[in-house]
Amino acid sequence: MKKTRKSEPTPRPQVAALPVRVGPDGCEVMLVTSRETRRWIVPKGWPMKGRKDHAAAAQEAFEEAGIRGRVRKHPIGAYTYRKVLDRGIVPRAELCRVMVYRLDVEEECADWREAAQRERRWFSASEAAERVAEPRLASMIERVCEAA
Repeated sequence: MKKTRKSEPTPRPQVAALPVRVGPDGCEVMLVTSRETRRWIVPKGWPMKGRKDHAAAAQEAFEEAGIRGRVRKHPIGAYTYRKVLDRGIVPRAELCRVMVYRLDVEEECADWREAAQRERRWFSASEAAERVAEPRLASMIERVCEAA
């Protein structure tokens, strides 16, 4: 008799912006802190009804980091992670698959929607790759700056 493997549930889709700027110090990547755990992440969220995914990623970057710029229409990659949705007595985590879109930053607002809840900071590609928890995201960060 063949054993059946318990299959993973289908991951929930998310979209993310990978904010990039190229200046005198070379290529840099902006990361923001998550609201609850304060770990370094890229701005991300759920797809938005009536918006293409790349536009939703740009909107998340504006809300979470106060940045605007030119977002690429095609993703540079994807990664998966477990999002803790409820930190109650029995925490509930959901598997998410995040499509990542490059955002060439053109404007940084002094004040933005989630400024009181998050920190934003520019890092070199190698520093940013070390700070994020997801290995596939880290490799995307390094790759995007190699191409810049």
